[in-house]
Amino acid sequence: MIGAQYLIHVISLMALLCSANASIFGVAANARPKCFPSSLISQLRGGDGDGDVPTSRPYLPYTLAIRDSIMIAHSFHNNPNFGPAGGLHGATYTVDVEFASKDLHPECNWVIDIGAASEMVADVLKQFNYKNLDDVFGDEVMTTTEFMCKAVFDGIVKKLKEKQMINEGDEKLFEGWIKVTLWESHKAWASFEGPAS
Repeated sequence: MIGAQYLIHVISLMALLCSANASIFGVAANARPKCFPSSLISQLRGGDGDGDVPTSRPYLPYTLAIRDSIMIAHSFHNNPNFGPAGGLHGATYTVDVEFASKDLHPECNWVIDIGAASEMVADVLKQFNYKNLDDVFGDEVMTTTEFMCKAVFDGIVKKLKEKQMINEGDEKLFEGWIKVTLWESHKAWASFEGPAS
């Protein structure tokens, strides 16, 4: 009950600030383009702010997930923001890739062929497994878990296109949403998700 009351107060305050000529930060409301621009919401959800990326996952009741793992080495180039992890260290990630769709394939009654999905995930992960990510991505890139989720996601989408599991014909063999989760441990993980096309 306290949580709901708190949320109501926050929403009321935000609405008040949107209609007022000031903000909690002392910036005049007319100095801001809009109170809640969709471009900001898109950026917060990982989009480019132009609205090209959906701002939320559509309802997709069917999911097939593939689990694998990779062992990597990397550093954060002695950046002080990362504390002791700034230097070279190793990590073992458990990797979950979820394929979600609105409907099952009309002929095969699946989200995606589990064998083909397993093979694609393994192929993408091969480029990182037992490697130093500093060598793979270069010294200027902070290979955080969040960054790696996006790298794996991009690799899966590329493999789908290569295998023509997403095609331009009338019937797509996979149409939906992909979510990549990298588990650093049982206490910490990160994800990236988006449309498969």
